[in-house]
Order: sequence, then C-alpha cells, then structure tokens
Amino acid sequence: MFGSTDPDIWGRGTGFDLYIGEDLENWAGPFPAFRPGKDFYAEENFWAPEVHEYQGRYYMFATFLRKDNKRRGTAVLVADDPAGPYKPHSNGPVTPEDWFSLDGTVYLDDAGRPWLVFCHEWVQVGDGRICAVRLSEDLKESRGEPVVLFSASEAPWPTPFKHHSRKAPDNYVTDGPFLYRTAGNKLLMLWSSFIHNVYAQGVAFSVTGVITGPWRHEGEPLYRNDGGHGMLFRTFTNKLMLALHSPNVTPLERPIFIELEEKNGRLQLAGRNRR
Repeated sequence: MFGSTDPDIWGRGTGFDLYIGEDLENWAGPFPAFRPGKDFYAEENFWAPEVHEYQGRYYMFATFLRKDNKRRGTAVLVADDPAGPYKPHSNGPVTPEDWFSLDGTVYLDDAGRPWLVFCHEWVQVGDGRICAVRLSEDLKESRGEPVVLFSASEAPWPTPFKHHSRKAPDNYVTDGPFLYRTAGNKLLMLWSSFIHNVYAQGVAFSVTGVITGPWRHEGEPLYRNDGGHGMLFRTFTNKLMLALHSPNVTPLERPIFIELEEKNGRLQLAGRNRR
C-alpha cells in the first residue's frame, strides 16, 4: 500500500512510504519507497503515488510541484522490486509543462499502447478536466497533445466547489482517475469530486469502450461519505475491493477498503441491490 505520507502534504516532501500486509487490517511499515536526491526537480506537494507493473518492472506515477515554474504535474519513477527503491524515470513530469496537473494513472489500450490519464486542475481551468495523453513505450515521455475526456460539470452529481481563495461560482473539481475493465469488457473510470464540499467517488463509462470515449456518467456517486480518490484491486480470495482515503482532511486521511460487486457492467457496494 502506497500513499502520500508527509505530515504536511502541502509543504516540503520527504518522499513516499509503503506498508505491507496480508489481511487489510494488520500492516508492517512504513518502509521508505522513494526519497528524492539533491538534484530532484521538486521539493513540495509529493502526492498520489500509485504503482503499476509494466514489462517486468514497477513504475510509480506520482504528483510533484516543480521548483522552476511552480506547476504541479505527474512524473514517472521506476524500480525493479514493488517495494522499491524507486528512482526518477521520466525527465520531470510527463504532463504538459505549463499546466497544473495531478493524479496521473497509466492505462494500456487494446493494442498494448500506454496512456496517461490525469486531471487538469480546477485551480487553473475552473471546471476541472480529466485528460488522456499517449506515452512512449518506455513511459519516459508523452506523445502528442492531451485529449480532454470530460469536465467535472458534465457529470450530474458534483456541485461547485467553494474555496476561500477562489471566488468564482463555477469551480468543479476532478481528482484521482482510475481505469477498470468489467467482465463484459466495459471500460469504467473511477474519479472523484465534491457534493456541497464533501468528497465523493463517482464512476463514468466509455460509450465506445476506448479511452477517448465519449464518456458518460452514473447519475449518483458510488460513495459520498467524505471519501474518494479510489482504486480497485482483488484480495487474495478474489474479492473486488475499493480503496479510498477518508476523511478528506489533512492530516487525518486514512485508507478504507470497501467490498464491491460487479453487476450488469456496473459497480455497486457489496450486498446492495441495484436494478
């Protein structure tokens, strides 16, 4: 289990840690997974690490605030073991240099080509977006221009985000995309936003089954009790689980695990009937 573990995630970053467990209740750690060198391009906002196995190595996609232009972006780190140590792989972020971007996740299309799916932050565009950009086969850089998959306000459930430093009435947040293929080959995306400033977890689906969409949204969030930034995984007994962080208040965020069911190409909390 990886996560943002600095005491103040808005300040100077120490690195990323991991915990190791077998039952989702008892965990060993924290163990250091990444520590930046003196020449690392970022010092602050070490956020949202997630690890994917790809071509026999382990790649961490994580958000950092650049020193040079004070923009956030997702960079790629690499290790030969899932526990690390992780070292810089990309030359800085693989998201656009002048964008505020975060929460990048990797997706392999049907041809095995890698994509980065990430958020173009609401702090820059107002109505937060989720975008996709092709990555090079070695995951070191992006290829071509990003494609906007959707904006937060296109979904029926988020409400404008009220922030003391932003007076505009139409701010909408996008956070934490994660891609999932159902048993029936339907492409789903988990992503998060806010309902009356309470963090919530939503689900979208690609009408065409490909990453570029178009994307449509479930009418109601999957989880709305101040938790989000979800990812899916299988337990050792093959239960489908949703991992969230909740509450969405620094430094009180903690991981929670919720069993899900896949029914008729949709996700639902285990034991809950859905027509």
